[in-house]
Amino acid sequence: MKKLGIERRLMAAGEDKAMLDPFSPLKEEEVAHTRALLDNIHQQFIQVVKQGRGDRLKGDDQLLFNGLFWTGEQALALGLIDGLDTSSHVARDVIGAEKIVDYTRHPSPFERFADRLGVVMAKGLASSLGLSETAVR
Repeated sequence: MKKLGIERRLMAAGEDKAMLDPFSPLKEEEVAHTRALLDNIHQQFIQVVKQGRGDRLKGDDQLLFNGLFWTGEQALALGLIDGLDTSSHVARDVIGAEKIVDYTRHPSPFERFADRLGVVMAKGLASSLGLSETAVR
């Protein structure tokens, strides 16, 4: 920040409003408070999942609640979900949505042309430089 001439300013109304500020020295009491808060939230999460999933959960707490994430198939095997399906099916058949909007971005004809032109130009350049076509891919 000094090299770029950036001057840091911090204004806070309360004693702990700037807690865990990344540009201030780390204070152990702030870390302890934050860890206790995170532990409490994590225990609440575990309790809610256990209440909601019950006997469907497969595996011990260390496996299920350690922060890892799973594929759909793995989550199904662990009892974390009831099944796999598409978002359209769930929206239409489970929730009963009448209209489903597809927000998938599709390139415009010009974008497709420009992409194709770039490939053709790269192949031409590679050919003129004596490079093989596989070097371009």
